[in-house]
Amino acid sequence: MLLTFVTDFLCIFANVKVETAIQFFVDYVTTEKRLAASTCRYYEDEVVRFGKYLESQGVGEVEEIEAGHVREWQMGQMAAGESAGTVTKQIAVLRAWFKYLRRQGYLDRDIMAKVTSPKVPKRLPVFFRESEVERIYSDMYPDTYDGEMEKLALRMLYETGMRRSELAMLRLGNIDLSSKNIKVRGKGNKERIIPIENELAQNISRFLALRKKKIDEMKAANEQYEETDRLLVNGKGRAVSDGMIYLIVKRYMAPISTAERTSPHVFRHTFATHMLNEGANIDAIKELLGHSDLGTTEVYTHVAREHLKETYKHAHPRANKK
Repeated sequence: MLLTFVTDFLCIFANVKVETAIQFFVDYVTTEKRLAASTCRYYEDEVVRFGKYLESQGVGEVEEIEAGHVREWQMGQMAAGESAGTVTKQIAVLRAWFKYLRRQGYLDRDIMAKVTSPKVPKRLPVFFRESEVERIYSDMYPDTYDGEMEKLALRMLYETGMRRSELAMLRLGNIDLSSKNIKVRGKGNKERIIPIENELAQNISRFLALRKKKIDEMKAANEQYEETDRLLVNGKGRAVSDGMIYLIVKRYMAPISTAERTSPHVFRHTFATHMLNEGANIDAIKELLGHSDLGTTEVYTHVAREHLKETYKHAHPRANKK
């Protein structure tokens, strides 16, 4: 009798609905894995998109999913104009989902074993030139509270190499101005310490005074504001989101940069590339960026080599001789 109960129990789990399995996975990456909010949203969006495709194919339960469904969906994405890089990221999300389903006992086979990701052409990271970055230290900001906040955001992206989500979530208690370091919580909930130089520490200190004054003024005027311990608060008294940081970078860098893209992540690439060009140790850069794999950081050595080639080409008197 007990054996029958266990078997029936396992069958219930084996017949889990696709939409239920998606929700379980979303809860898992959000509450257990505690991934960044933007990463969780991306995971959810991609799995839900695949779930809708399965629904269109008449697939309602997890046990009905086959590798062929994934391959056909992948080909459909490519046919719709998605890049190989985008589809590769989508496939990676599905691998994580199916791995979770196997671990929970909802699946008894590796569906993704017969699925290969499209080949992605290698692209070197895009970065801002030093002359372009110098502009963020100029007087190009409006003389307002928001102007000061935006100035600090750009300088912190460049001088710390933080991800935009890490900067958005940076809390006051994680900033130690006396020791001149910042504690950052990155991917996988891992913490790392980033040192800051004197000028940036002074900029943060100055902004903290402005931040306090702004909140005090809003309190005195009975204006609504957000009770938050995050560093970056805008002129409306609200914590700055990672989406707002993206818009700040676009607004200031797009008009002055020749880079093919302008985003907060380009500042991260710029931080690593400029450090390497100045002779920084690759292992030190890995730790500052919070990479778990040195191979992820080593891509910047290729950027540095290309930089040296260009420097040689334009500077050596015999570089262009036939």
